[in-house]
Amino acid sequence: MVTRRFALILIAGLPLPALLPAPWIGLLIVLGFAVCVAVLDVAVAGPLNAVRLSRSGDRTVWLGGTATVTLAVSNAGRRPLRLHLRDSWVPSAGAWPSRHDVFLPRGSHQDLVTKLNPVRHGDRPAVRVTVRSLGPFGVAYRQKSRKWNAAISPAWVLRVLPHFPSRRILPEKLARMRVVEGSAVTRGRGHGTEFDALREYVIGDDVRSIDWRASARHNDVMVRTWRPERDRRVVCVIDTGRTSAARVGNAPRLDASIDAALLLSVLGVRAGDRVSLFALDAVVRSSLSSSSSSPSSSASLSRLIDAMASLEPAAVETDWSALATALLRRDQKRSLVVIFTALEPAPIVEGLLPLLPRLTARHQVVVAGVRDPSVSRLVSLPESPGAFDVHAAAAAQRVLSERERVREVLARFGAIVVDADAGEFAGKVADVYLLLKATGRL
Repeated sequence: MVTRRFALILIAGLPLPALLPAPWIGLLIVLGFAVCVAVLDVAVAGPLNAVRLSRSGDRTVWLGGTATVTLAVSNAGRRPLRLHLRDSWVPSAGAWPSRHDVFLPRGSHQDLVTKLNPVRHGDRPAVRVTVRSLGPFGVAYRQKSRKWNAAISPAWVLRVLPHFPSRRILPEKLARMRVVEGSAVTRGRGHGTEFDALREYVIGDDVRSIDWRASARHNDVMVRTWRPERDRRVVCVIDTGRTSAARVGNAPRLDASIDAALLLSVLGVRAGDRVSLFALDAVVRSSLSSSSSSPSSSASLSRLIDAMASLEPAAVETDWSALATALLRRDQKRSLVVIFTALEPAPIVEGLLPLLPRLTARHQVVVAGVRDPSVSRLVSLPESPGAFDVHAAAAAQRVLSERERVREVLARFGAIVVDADAGEFAGKVADVYLLLKATGRL
């Protein structure tokens, strides 16, 4: 293949035919000279089979952060190489710079650093490395742009973790949780649901707590003491159907749901609860249970965050029957089920509402939906409204009225409803969780 310098040689030789009696002979001379230079350039250019590539660097990064991936280029041949490389990633990876000019003497190597600023969470892979070996004149080159074997064109996938803006309120929620747990232990000792210890009976103890078998063994009256149960279960259900793709501000509604689920998961794991994840639309996208590992371990939280990173909206209706299969047909203890979905009449009435009575009979259910703040702003008319402003305000008021009716129906079926703007949505969900812990309803 030839470069722009080949065209420059032809342009520079255009005056030559005008000096000769036969112009076509001059054109052949100029073209032949350019072709000879190109052929010589290709022949002298270093062989591409001497190029060795390897990668190193970051495997994960939070959305909004910057990752660094290094591409090491080595010359395993006996001739020096003049290379032009293009390191291609998917566009949403935000890779820069993508092009590099490298001169490699024989036996040498060079590290090419690529910065990545992803714009979406999920897996962002490297596509391919295109390598050109240039000749000394820079007129022609050898090129390979296909995916080679792993030793030549190394694969690399950057896992972009979801944006977690509610991290800023995490210290406050953790402090409140410690206060709630401390007061619960002080208040609930002897009146909880989990066995704590045996002790001798003192005046004022509830006679129903007397353990007669233990009393017979100790020749004294022994009573059982109880403590609040700690092995509680929290299930985060994330709707990834078509309603999750609606824009709320500058991001899909799914991002606000993931942010709130992340905050709730961190609080639950720190409190010693077993946090599970269930994401679905037409099919189950993710089903992750913490029963296989210690609920308080950081590995459990890492697995939850990693599973949420791969969630994307799907343009399909959500099939809530899969949720009923997972939560009703399995032998599970009473759990806090937090359903992150859109509070819209059609999907709620046709999909979730028929299953809600069975869910609330067995679990404590919270239905959380993020509200678009622009809808609330459209309700207020400007000082001198026009026809468009009046129609927009009427439509916004209708949307808010429908959401209010949906909240009333869900509350009538025994669910707790969280409806808040995107900026305070995660905090409101965490407040409900802390309130249920404080009142012993979890």
